[in-house]
Amino acid sequence: MNEKIKWLREKMKMLDMQGMIITNPVNIRYLTGIVAEGVLLITRKENIYLTDARYTEAVNSTLTIDDGIIVHEFKDFSKDEYENFFLFCENVGFEEDYVTYAQYKDYMQLYKVNNLQETEKVIEKQRMIKDEEEIEKISKACQITDNCFKHLLQFIKVGQTEKEIALEIERYFKLNGAEDISFETIVASGKNSSKPHAVPTDKKIDIGDPITIDFGCKYEGYCSDMTRTIFMGCILEEIKPVYDLALKNLELSTKEITDGYTIKTAANMVESDFKVNGYNLIHALGHGVGLEVHELPYIRL
Repeated sequence: MNEKIKWLREKMKMLDMQGMIITNPVNIRYLTGIVAEGVLLITRKENIYLTDARYTEAVNSTLTIDDGIIVHEFKDFSKDEYENFFLFCENVGFEEDYVTYAQYKDYMQLYKVNNLQETEKVIEKQRMIKDEEEIEKISKACQITDNCFKHLLQFIKVGQTEKEIALEIERYFKLNGAEDISFETIVASGKNSSKPHAVPTDKKIDIGDPITIDFGCKYEGYCSDMTRTIFMGCILEEIKPVYDLALKNLELSTKEITDGYTIKTAANMVESDFKVNGYNLIHALGHGVGLEVHELPYIRL
């Protein structure tokens, strides 16, 4: 049995769960390495992955006998047989942040469990702690993103549109080792740069424009996330004070956040400094990355 499944079974004991239904594909990939549609069932004695014929080959090529996971197709069982998975299980965990109410009712009816219990993000909390292999993959994604930014500094010209720059980012990623973007690329120039989650438009880059670029890629499933603001040709005097304020707080918070430092303290420090200078902090200070681009912990009040 793989180590992550062993860990999960120990946590289930602590939470008084005798079974768990895992449907979030990110959590399934974290626990098993499987990248295919399906459901992972942790029962009293077995670990079962239910999928359909389109994915059985891919799933079986991912798993080894040491993983201790049995693969079945959904059609292998009749509806009446599903209740046997969690026979004698008093509490069965489900991912409350991922499952819809309709799915919740389906689980109750299909598996006929006595009590579906919230998992309290037990897997997501564990995902905060990266092992060496995960750190290496995140670092590789970040390296590709760093190189892309260096490329953009030479690529961006007056007259290009935000959409053209966003397209170049995605082209660069796919030609330089990334498997995909980790979220929809943001390129916002001029007046659009005040919107943290702006959508690239046909607006053309002009002299003096601030250009905010928020972008990232995936490398073997793991995400990077970079935000940079650059200026075309010159920095307008009215923009320099707020740019310097943001840069000062970035450098200070990066220096302060060390082992034992409280996340809320960092967020409060930055927000207070912004207010003193007449501005409001409208975005979280930061967040974790991993198999998802936004993961615990979140650096905010």
